[in-house]
Amino acid sequence: MSKLLPKGHKKLLNAWAFYDWANSVYNLTISSAVFPIFWGALTIIRNDQGEIINDTVRFLGYDFNNDSLISYVTALAFLTVSIISPLLSGIADYVGNKKNFLKFFCYLGALSCIGLYWFNLEHLWFGLLCYFLALIGFWASLVFYNSYLPDIAFPEQQDAISAKGYSLGYIGSVILLIINLVMILKYEWFGFESEGVPTRLSFAMVGVWWIGFSQYTYYYLPKGNKKDVLTKAVVFNGFKELKMIWKALQNNIRLRRYLSAFFVYSMAVQTIMLIATYFGIEELDWGEQNATTGLIISILLIQLVAVLGAYLTSKASSKFGNIQTLIVINFIWIGICVYAYTITTPYQFYTTAAIVGLVMGGIQALSRSTYSKLLPEDAIDTASYFSFYDVSEKIGIVIGMFSYGIIAQVTGSVRYSILFLILFFVVGLILLFRVPKTK
Repeated sequence: MSKLLPKGHKKLLNAWAFYDWANSVYNLTISSAVFPIFWGALTIIRNDQGEIINDTVRFLGYDFNNDSLISYVTALAFLTVSIISPLLSGIADYVGNKKNFLKFFCYLGALSCIGLYWFNLEHLWFGLLCYFLALIGFWASLVFYNSYLPDIAFPEQQDAISAKGYSLGYIGSVILLIINLVMILKYEWFGFESEGVPTRLSFAMVGVWWIGFSQYTYYYLPKGNKKDVLTKAVVFNGFKELKMIWKALQNNIRLRRYLSAFFVYSMAVQTIMLIATYFGIEELDWGEQNATTGLIISILLIQLVAVLGAYLTSKASSKFGNIQTLIVINFIWIGICVYAYTITTPYQFYTTAAIVGLVMGGIQALSRSTYSKLLPEDAIDTASYFSFYDVSEKIGIVIGMFSYGIIAQVTGSVRYSILFLILFFVVGLILLFRVPKTK
């Protein structure tokens, strides 16, 4: 049985933030580090000189470029989340069982990660289904996790506890990634004959870690704001609440303009985070250095520096204000894109990774807490409000990934795609400048 604690209680805040420790291992191992490299090794055939001679995958009777196929599955999953999350969050607020929804998607994502252990080309449909469901589980659970923030923390606590959540997530995910890397790179120490089994075992470990550590969060989080029992009318009331919140946004100019800015600059931020590993594989000359090791070092660097970035951003926002701090961070992202267009060596990539980590942690934590602060003080349907936030992010990812793919296909180089992303940051900056400083 969970333990009920008052809003703002230290144990409640820490328990909420600890879910980042539990679920962020998915984001690092599956989205960023091990799985992209595993997918490349599984689907790319190289000659003795390391040049790619075949990167085509046959799926459902059709031939796909390997990067295109995984991008399509990723985009479809994000599109699915963007469609179901407003409905689910509206239902969750209406019947007051946000914690049950959080648990469901947590377990869906974690069990799907365990299912990735059996990923192979012979049964590609099963592996891609697990990848698809794991992504849905992770992102859909965040709708309900984020919506708890204004319920468990007072406005003056939200920047700090949001940053703490991201920091815990970065630290926890790095710990598990290091354990997995030791297993993969030193597989003979553990009695494995090759890297294959420990690589796939790392996916299963993500699921076990996610389920296990989330139990601490569930013990302290309240069930939700109880409103009514489950009835057939709940689905329709979910749509009704979304319509009411949409109307409320029209009358809240600060929240509406901020959400528009977030939608645009988040397109670029999330796209860069998703394609960074693929950029490193295709565009850099690693020479005698092992590309896999180099990419993992870069990802670890991003995660570790992101902890510092989240902390510094929290301090900056308390001194200069949330919107002003976000404006500065967006300017830094523009500089990163310009520099990334020119890099060719691993050491330049490491430098870029360090700067990306610094602003990545900051922009994620501050974007979430800024939105929470701008919600109406009397808002009860926080999950429905946060569904707009999450849907903006997911649709932005779909648009960003699609734009990235089109530019890369037309120009023949992902470098031009990175340069194109500057446009999103510029538009985001313009919209941030238009957010009123006073109510």
